[in-house]
Amino acid sequence: MQKTIVNGIELAYARRGQGQPLVLLHGYPLDHHIWDEVTPLLEDKFDLLLPDLRGFGESATVATPYTMDDYASDIAALLDSLHIAKTAIAGHSMGGYVALAFVRLFPDRVTGLGLIASQTLADSPERKEGRYKSAAEAAEQGIGGIVEAMTPKFTSDSNLQAFVRQVMQRQTPQACIGALNAMAKRPDSTSVLASLTCPIVLVHGDADTLIPVERAREAKEAAPHALLVEVPGAGHLPMLEAKEQTARALTTLYKGA
Repeated sequence: MQKTIVNGIELAYARRGQGQPLVLLHGYPLDHHIWDEVTPLLEDKFDLLLPDLRGFGESATVATPYTMDDYASDIAALLDSLHIAKTAIAGHSMGGYVALAFVRLFPDRVTGLGLIASQTLADSPERKEGRYKSAAEAAEQGIGGIVEAMTPKFTSDSNLQAFVRQVMQRQTPQACIGALNAMAKRPDSTSVLASLTCPIVLVHGDADTLIPVERAREAKEAAPHALLVEVPGAGHLPMLEAKEQTARALTTLYKGA
């Protein structure tokens, strides 16, 4: 992992491959290792940038509240530090929310967008309350409850459950609290998606219990030129449950593909 200071925060990232820039953003409460199975399949076409979002993985924890826009601004500052003017950007779950914020804030820097097991909708009032409750529990009891609750929701594959459990257990309560509050406050991004003319790919497992596949179908309706790839039997981790299919889908963000 390499590290650099962006927006006053030490941000960790991996960089692999060569070609056109593609940023891959992990979901909650995970880190860049969720892309480990996909990156070897993309390295021949893309200059892959794999950051740990602020607070997660090896990136510094931030105690003050922040938003999806702050996550996105971190990525923009990271790109600036690497002298990358434009990039395709793809995000898994919460990483998709960050990618959508990046598109809204920096539209001229985006050559393509990928949403992996993600959505454009804002949280319902009930979902917001659930996130605030989880954040309070993490502050009082740590992230053990989050890990136990989320592990079976990610996937039905026992081997992948073991892997994702290990990834989650490495994260800090502060990172989870910050992310939960940021997700609860995020705006609806359907109009952002609909405004894009660059390539868009939507990858979603049809057995996803965290974000139903209907959210991806609604995103496709909002942006008819988007490519929707539904992965039969996959849950919330298509990049691990169906790595070849996910990689092929992301390759459509390659200019000229």
